[in-house]
Amino acid sequence: MGRAVNVLYFAWVRQKTGTSGETVEADAATVRALAEHLRARGGGYAEAFADLARLRAAVNQEHVPFDAAIAADDEIAFFPPVTGG
Repeated sequence: MGRAVNVLYFAWVRQKTGTSGETVEADAATVRALAEHLRARGGGYAEAFADLARLRAAVNQEHVPFDAAIAADDEIAFFPPVTGG
């Protein structure tokens, strides 16, 4: 049975997916599994999640590695690495 999580997209990830956020039902226990589920949707999602090395993630507003566990009702955000200048 899947778990519903709230997913947010920022910067070019939002542009490729066409949305700033959505509730996703998935059998994903980790951030990586969720990203793979989203990539499997195809189209802009496949483009956005094609190379996870180009992305960072946060669960409930805390930066996490892609092997971090997720639970129902968590907020997962995907965004490009932040660069200073």
